[in-house]
Amino acid sequence: MGVREYQKKRRRDRIFQAAMALFRERGFQATTATDIAKAAHVSRGTFFNYYPYKEAVLLDYGSLLLSGLKEEVRRRLAQGMDPLAVLRFLLEEVARATEAEKDLLLPLLYELLNPDPVRAKAAFEALPLGDLIAEVLRPLRERGVVRQDLSLERMGRTLADLYFLAALRWAAYTPHRSLSEELEKSLSLALEGILARSPKGARA
Repeated sequence: MGVREYQKKRRRDRIFQAAMALFRERGFQATTATDIAKAAHVSRGTFFNYYPYKEAVLLDYGSLLLSGLKEEVRRRLAQGMDPLAVLRFLLEEVARATEAEKDLLLPLLYELLNPDPVRAKAAFEALPLGDLIAEVLRPLRERGVVRQDLSLERMGRTLADLYFLAALRWAAYTPHRSLSEELEKSLSLALEGILARSPKGARA
């Protein structure tokens, strides 16, 4: 890395750290780009050179969270842990993080629904939860445990959507409940289906 690139990285890191500190201290909505620039000792224009809008800071935050989870997920899979247990661990961890950092992660999730396609795409690329889930499902595909007629990408993104929608619904309507429990119900529904099962021994 050259000197200029190193300086740019340090400046971006400084802006990011200042923004996250202010978000946690004052709240995301109450913090302005001017506040962040002042705390990071840069101009307001410099802030926008690195982050074109305030929510873009949260994209870096979400990306860091998922990077840490990816390492742990891969470690567990390499140790031979049941992929379904790893999947439940992954979703439980993202639910726990959402509950702990609700005021930061919810604006981030709303970016996925942004009517500006450029911003929505940026959020989608910063939060590749579906790709990580697909990675967890791959050993199950190899064992013939999951469907063969759908791509791992489609299945992974569908399960990721369960989290995104469950988190938004939880925040809006049932914040007094456990998001982890709500997400587990959605996951069980996705894995087992909604059709009633016949009692054992009953004729089809």
